[in-house]
Amino acid sequence: MSQITGLPQGPWTYPPVRVGLVGAGPWARAMHARMLAAGPETTLTAVWARRPEAAAEVANAYGAHAAGSFEELLDQCEAIAFAVPPTVQAGLAVQAAAAGRALLLEKPLGADLAAARAVADAVAEHGVISQLVLTKRYHPTTREFLAEAANREVIGARSCYLHGAFLGGEFATSWRLEHGALLDLGPHLLDLLDSAVAPIVSVRGTGDPRRWIELTCEHSNGAVSQASLSGSVNLPRARTRVELFGPSDELVYDTADIDHEECWPILRNEFATAVRTGTGTGTGIDAARGLHLQELIQQVITAR
Repeated sequence: MSQITGLPQGPWTYPPVRVGLVGAGPWARAMHARMLAAGPETTLTAVWARRPEAAAEVANAYGAHAAGSFEELLDQCEAIAFAVPPTVQAGLAVQAAAAGRALLLEKPLGADLAAARAVADAVAEHGVISQLVLTKRYHPTTREFLAEAANREVIGARSCYLHGAFLGGEFATSWRLEHGALLDLGPHLLDLLDSAVAPIVSVRGTGDPRRWIELTCEHSNGAVSQASLSGSVNLPRARTRVELFGPSDELVYDTADIDHEECWPILRNEFATAVRTGTGTGTGIDAARGLHLQELIQQVITAR
């Protein structure tokens, strides 16, 4: 197995958080399992999936236990990470929150706004730690960009998140092909625009989320931004770019040269720190944030 490396977050002085993983598909194998097993902040304690043989394969690779049921997974762990479609995540996340387990959640929280709200409400009701896997938000380059953007007057922005994963391969999964880029890529780009420009107050879209969709966002400071989303274009690599414009020089964020492997140790450390200290990470990348992003997406869906 390849190793995950990244920027050290300082000595870890707490016992590792025992995390159970829900899912054994491509993303569970590519990121979640190896990130959680890499430690020292976490240990991959158990894996559960609807296909027992797939769960066993992932678990065995890291010396974890293949749980026979979701209830067994809850019994063995103090935190639950999800790497499953949003239709599956939402119901199980509510159950895990009710059991008092910390949650490492994928975006979108649910397949629709009602499901997303149920997850966020359960997190708030039971007072559990939650963290959202908005990958790019954990990279130092992203954080430097957002810190610089906070000192800028922005009147307009252009952005895109484009790739060809929907054209074929293991990430062309049924829920992505059904809902398209709006639900899959939309949370990432809307989060960046909402954070870099100002809170988004309204958003509308045109186009087909399964091919290409264009979003126009209006922000609380009066700025307007554009977001182009597609998972169905032939590119040599994924392209994520945000351009901010105003009275000063343009500010550009581009992921072309960043190493996403640097995100995982930061994500793991902040999640484990929040669990061990009982406090949030201070970044606000949690279930409430996920609900906010899904409310914005719902504006687009309702207007279509």
